[in-house]
Amino acid sequence: MSKADLAPAKAPRGRRRLRTRIIVIFTLLGFCLTALFAYSTTLLRTRVETQLLAEALNRNIDAYAAAFQRDPTNATFSFEGVKGWVYARDRFGNIPEDWQKLREGIHELHGVENGQPFAYKLAVRRTPDHAFYLAYDLTQTLHGQEQQLRLLIAAVLAFTLVAYLLGWWSASRVMSPVSDLAQRLRRSDMSSDPDPLAPYFADDEVGELAKALDDYAGRLTEVVQRDREFNADVSHELRTPLAVIRGAVELLLSRPDLDERARKRLQRIERAEQQCTDLISALLLLSRNERAVGNCDVAKLAGQLLDNHRAQLAGKPLELRIEGDSQLMIDAPESAVAVALGNLIGNAVKYTRSGEVVVRMHPDSVEVVDSGPGLSAEDAARLFQRGYRGTHAGHSQGGGIGLSIVRRICALYGWDVRVRPGDVHGVVATLRFSPPAD
Repeated sequence: MSKADLAPAKAPRGRRRLRTRIIVIFTLLGFCLTALFAYSTTLLRTRVETQLLAEALNRNIDAYAAAFQRDPTNATFSFEGVKGWVYARDRFGNIPEDWQKLREGIHELHGVENGQPFAYKLAVRRTPDHAFYLAYDLTQTLHGQEQQLRLLIAAVLAFTLVAYLLGWWSASRVMSPVSDLAQRLRRSDMSSDPDPLAPYFADDEVGELAKALDDYAGRLTEVVQRDREFNADVSHELRTPLAVIRGAVELLLSRPDLDERARKRLQRIERAEQQCTDLISALLLLSRNERAVGNCDVAKLAGQLLDNHRAQLAGKPLELRIEGDSQLMIDAPESAVAVALGNLIGNAVKYTRSGEVVVRMHPDSVEVVDSGPGLSAEDAARLFQRGYRGTHAGHSQGGGIGLSIVRRICALYGWDVRVRPGDVHGVVATLRFSPPAD
């Protein structure tokens, strides 16, 4: 098991919940549509008003020029919102300065008079002897456009709010069966035959998802059941011959006429039987994902493990010793602690050709310190991965699963195991015990 397997899965950054995304989409859709409608309305009104006003001014200034030709004494005339002026050739100098450079046609002028802004449309017609001007006051029109703009902004905000509420309601309706499916799935007991989910949902997309989950749950339940049966069968079938081996070994060791060479062989078989029994018990706990209780004297167990390895050194120049506090008691079965600590000690003994392996006892942890070849960066990153064998493994026996089992046991009991390079040389493996998480 790698560190990535133990770390909690992280959600992709910037990813919102589906309910939130539905609400945001509805809100943005409502805002964009109403804003586009408001912009189109304003643009259409402006174009229509400009076109109609230009046509009206053109007709009126032509009529104004014709009326002047009929009665030159009527130099100006005025009706609501419109004023007209005519200038003879000898009075072109009296034309307002900002009008003199204007070409014939319709112009829109803006300015400030007595501190108040004003705007008007100006129609210009010129003949060799006269200049005609017709002005239409836009002040009220612009005021109306400002009011219309404020109303449109208010309408956009109001419709956006309506779109938000509609999105919230739609998201609640859409996500309600999905949330119900998730709640039922959380409450389902995968350890037994789970209740089917599909009957609780309509024959739609959520119903199809429920059917798929029912099918997956059925297949998963079969796998779990087969796994449990296999673990129970293996545990029972292996414990029986191991018990026979233990009984036979104890009986043979009790014989007074046993020679020393045979006694050592039997003691080795006894140690292997105990190691196999502990490993079966630990693997059974891992397969069931349950914590067994117990009372383990870690210092005493560490001494036994060191004695077992001393008997297998076969002349290897290696000193095995224990240091520190001997009062560390753990609320866990001895088999689990033996597998976890035994793998750490076994690795230290295996990879240390000469020198020493020291087991240091602390109030809440155990350190296994060796004087071996050390730890590479690749080993430090991948040492607890299943199947990984260190760079110093060479042709040594082993499948690279021992430390992965240690990591799984630690995850089950809430312990912590770490391996780091030694201060000078070798490796320091730390097994820290802590109360199991609730």
